[in-house]
Amino acid sequence: MDVKFIQLLEHRLAQELPGADSQNLMAPEGSEKYRIISPNHKIACVLLLIFPKEKEWYISLIERASQHPEDKHGGQLGFPGGKLDPSDNTYEDCALRETYEELGVPPDSVGILGSLTPLYVYVSNFLVHPYVGFTTEYPKFIQQESEVKSIIEVPVNRFLKSKYKSFADISVRDFVLKNTPYYDIYGQQLWGATAMMISEFEQILKDIWE
Repeated sequence: MDVKFIQLLEHRLAQELPGADSQNLMAPEGSEKYRIISPNHKIACVLLLIFPKEKEWYISLIERASQHPEDKHGGQLGFPGGKLDPSDNTYEDCALRETYEELGVPPDSVGILGSLTPLYVYVSNFLVHPYVGFTTEYPKFIQQESEVKSIIEVPVNRFLKSKYKSFADISVRDFVLKNTPYYDIYGQQLWGATAMMISEFEQILKDIWE
């Protein structure tokens, strides 16, 4: 495996991040008016987990279970993660705990490389703190059946290929988001907050590889 990639990524994450400009490249049309953070917002943390598979680096996404009517993101693709718990000492601890609960990946097997730019998600009133971590071996995934419908493994370099990015009208509950950018993940649409986080990660990959 290319260990140098992990070293370069950690170094790049320690520098100034691409931030909102890169996130907005994958933002739904007109969503900027929903970016004003509510004073009573909640905190959530997610993990972009990188791991080795077939001599490449991959990341893990989850397809959220859709049986919970109160889950505003049910059925969508995203990162493992969730709400900050009183037992979490740090935001990083929250991301690792949630990843363990949802994917079965032990926190002590994950090395945290840094964080991406926090993103406010209006629809659920969460300010999401994304962390980037890696494992040195392929994880033994154990999905939490109540929250995770499936675990999707995606090569990191897929996000740099323009053929896997497009626009579509996306139906969400009782309305349609027109001309929304998305990543094609094996035929499923990855859009919204997670796509915006990956868009920033994509720019960081370009800084490293190009």
